[in-house]
Amino acid sequence: MLNRRSLLAVGLSLLVGGLLGACQSSEEPVSTAEATPEATPASTTPKPEPTATATATPKATVAKSTTLPKPGNPKGKAAIPAAARAVDTSEPTRTVGTGTPASCTSAAVVKAVAAGGIITFDCGPSPVTITMTATAKIKNRNAKTVIDGGGKVTLSGGGKRRILYQNTCDEALGWTTSHCQDQDTPKLVVQNMVFTRGNSTGDDHEGGGGGAIFVRGGNLKVVNSRFTGNRCDSTGPDLGGAAVRVLDQGGDRPVYVVGSTFSGGVCSNGAALSSIGVSWTVLNSHFKDNDAIGKGANPARDGTPGGGSGGAIYLDGDRFNLTLDGTLIEKNVANEGGGAIFFVSNDRTGTLTIRNSTLRRNTSKAFETDGMPGIFYLGVGSN
Repeated sequence: MLNRRSLLAVGLSLLVGGLLGACQSSEEPVSTAEATPEATPASTTPKPEPTATATATPKATVAKSTTLPKPGNPKGKAAIPAAARAVDTSEPTRTVGTGTPASCTSAAVVKAVAAGGIITFDCGPSPVTITMTATAKIKNRNAKTVIDGGGKVTLSGGGKRRILYQNTCDEALGWTTSHCQDQDTPKLVVQNMVFTRGNSTGDDHEGGGGGAIFVRGGNLKVVNSRFTGNRCDSTGPDLGGAAVRVLDQGGDRPVYVVGSTFSGGVCSNGAALSSIGVSWTVLNSHFKDNDAIGKGANPARDGTPGGGSGGAIYLDGDRFNLTLDGTLIEKNVANEGGGAIFFVSNDRTGTLTIRNSTLRRNTSKAFETDGMPGIFYLGVGSN
């Protein structure tokens, strides 16, 4: 097993204040706001939306409060590069709703997402929850789809379905190139949104996973958004992403996740984020109470279904990188390895960089890398 000094010598940067030992950075303490309603306790049963009582109707329900809690790590100070910033949506292409909660329906969301462009919402002055009766699917002909909830809109899968789906290799969504796995568009941006109770359990297309959002091809960016109580299949050695699952990104660009919160996710692996051969840059974000509940690891041990790694984040494949900056990862659990992060670069070319972040009280029930609490790492510098 690697120690921290040898990893640093080969370029793995773990610049977390106090990561070794107590795993708590004095520069990144948790504020009391981060232990309040946005952090849903981990459970094998999805929790109801925080903004409204769960409902089977496709119309929006109005929240009692006037604002939704701000997502992300309020103590995070990572600089945000231009490519990771929110998109200007002051001139939308289309708007869901006509000023009332009743006008904001699942059907209206599905139609707007299929049409693409910059999408905003006009559901009245108060936060609303729209319970989806169908998954909204991005058409491959649309170069850009930006979904901006203005900090007032929650999309719920109702515990029954995935919420958003993008797949450049799915001919049903339009075939636009012969190299579908590496095309640059569509570019999907979700910002100022809440995604709750998405559920892809039983959907094994493209290997499953992605309880709230599934992406293959094009590009994805997540800004100032919250994911809570999402789930995917409970067993399997390599599926994951109760909140977000990504399989390819155009030009091998990273998925940017900025100022966002992931809590209460449940999946076999990666109970918040999961990918194969994809790089991520995660800035000023918060992961809490996510639970990788599979059993048997990867490859699956004899007599087991496999899974249980990466309580918050599960990344596998060959050449890819993960950068965490200004991010808090706490109280996540993996039945097998990597209570916070499971990172395996099969050809040992991948790198993990952690700066100005806190990882604490993440439970790896079976294994983790020596000297790196909550992390299982195989990449540059490891055998």
